[in-house]
Amino acid sequence: MQWRGGAGDVARGRCRAWHAARVSEAITLIVGDEELLVERAIGEVAASVRARDPDAEVIDLAPGGLEPGRISELTSPSLFGGGKVLVIRSAQDLGKDLTAEVLKYARDPADDVVLVAVHHGGAKGKALVDGLTKLKARKIACPKVTKMGERVDFVRAEIRRSGGKISPDAARGLLDAVGNDLRELAAACSQLVADTGGKVDDAAVARYYRGRAEVSGFTVADKAIDGHLAEALEQLRWALATGVAPVLIVSALAQGVRGLAKVGGAPRGARGAALAKDLGMPPWKIERVQKQLRGWSGDGVARALTAVAEADAQVKGGAADPAYALEKTVADIVAARG
Repeated sequence: MQWRGGAGDVARGRCRAWHAARVSEAITLIVGDEELLVERAIGEVAASVRARDPDAEVIDLAPGGLEPGRISELTSPSLFGGGKVLVIRSAQDLGKDLTAEVLKYARDPADDVVLVAVHHGGAKGKALVDGLTKLKARKIACPKVTKMGERVDFVRAEIRRSGGKISPDAARGLLDAVGNDLRELAAACSQLVADTGGKVDDAAVARYYRGRAEVSGFTVADKAIDGHLAEALEQLRWALATGVAPVLIVSALAQGVRGLAKVGGAPRGARGAALAKDLGMPPWKIERVQKQLRGWSGDGVARALTAVAEADAQVKGGAADPAYALEKTVADIVAARG
């Protein structure tokens, strides 16, 4: 019988594992072009290095200012000691020679240097991404946040990052109010947690971002459809007090109730992209309406539609007091749900 392997194989395996761990510590590959996430990733790497070496120098590099041999020069041992963090921006533009130089260095990185390569993603410069990945460099993905669900997740994560909590509905309300820019959203999340003590709900979003009519209107509609009369009336008064036109609130109520009718009338078993296409609604909104429907009957939805139609006529000149007409409509919607 011939034995396979042995002490030499074990030693080589341990050596490979040690080398992979060393590369993972010394080389970070950031892939993506979501600016806020990229900057945070770089900042976290630099903070980690400076936690061990407060005097470590952070050096930003761009392909346009790099010449062959520069990477080797910067990663050579210094007479004065001290660590370095080398950040190569737009690494997809390095070109063949500089890419080869970076990969050569990554095979045997220096002990006191951490290299961060920032690649925007895509096919350009893919040899660098493939090479560093094969060498087991630490990889951080920072893709563009484009889908509604991803933005909601981002907002909720930002609130948690600041020490607070927020519901998915309140997160969507904040997105409607602030927009999709991650920097603005991050700032808003931090401010909301600071102002509210950490519990961020629909009322807090409306209070601090009440300048957007659609937020207040849809918040009123959601509270009424969910059967929360007191909260719906509170949000209604907030909206009116801050100058939201009654017709916009009625429009939000109408959209909410029509959503119940559309989703409730869809064929049983229909789901996913096909249902979203048929109803002209995004999947996340269909899921939300499906949850709201649990407290509704077909007759209740019909009564709510009637109440909204009457409110539309009243706020467009049929009622002496539009505010009272809206309060009555909200109460009628909540009653129809019951």
